[in-house]
Amino acid sequence: MATMVTSTKRATDKGMGSGGRFPGPNGKKPGGNGFHGGGSDGKKRKFSPWSYRITMWMVLAAIVMMFGALSVAYVMASEEQRTPVPMPRMFFLSTGLILVSSATFHQAKKSLQEDRGRAHLRWLLATLGLGIGFLLSQLAGWRELARAGVYFSGHPRSTFFYLATALHGGHLLGGIGLVFYLVIRRLRPLWQLSGEKNMTWTRVVGLYWHTMDGIWIWLFVLLLIFK
Repeated sequence: MATMVTSTKRATDKGMGSGGRFPGPNGKKPGGNGFHGGGSDGKKRKFSPWSYRITMWMVLAAIVMMFGALSVAYVMASEEQRTPVPMPRMFFLSTGLILVSSATFHQAKKSLQEDRGRAHLRWLLATLGLGIGFLLSQLAGWRELARAGVYFSGHPRSTFFYLATALHGGHLLGGIGLVFYLVIRRLRPLWQLSGEKNMTWTRVVGLYWHTMDGIWIWLFVLLLIFK
């Protein structure tokens, strides 16, 4: 009887291997490259700020090229079509709003760098409000155009007027969504535990926001000169 117990124990130890652990279904032991432990499959992926920035640069490059192509088409159409399109007065207001929004976002970023949480949130909310105000003033500008008898399908210039401002407004709406996401992150209880990621998100959103501001200034000057 003692001999049978000893043989059974040896067989069990042999099957369990070193460390007394049974192999997993694929023949690998836990704790190495198996299902658990510190193997390559169990490592947490390291946060990379550069991946966020490169992705945003690629997105912005595509957007800038699109508006560049539209601008070239508008200039060519303007040489053939001499029908003027009046610049809506509300577009001057929207231009001022978007310029101020760049300044408020810069202050939000500066407040984050100086670890002033309340100021950071206030400047983000100010940027959010200015962005919404910009979109509302754009809609009011469209109403001015309609009252002046300028419609989307009137002629190439009026078509570009509506198309370019609509596309820009859609992209700025995406920027408003990103700023709103920053506000949500700011309000999270665990904000302080994601310092590097918070700064990266702020820089990436700032890059997008300032680019949208720059594109609008370009469109505004283009529409003002070739109206």
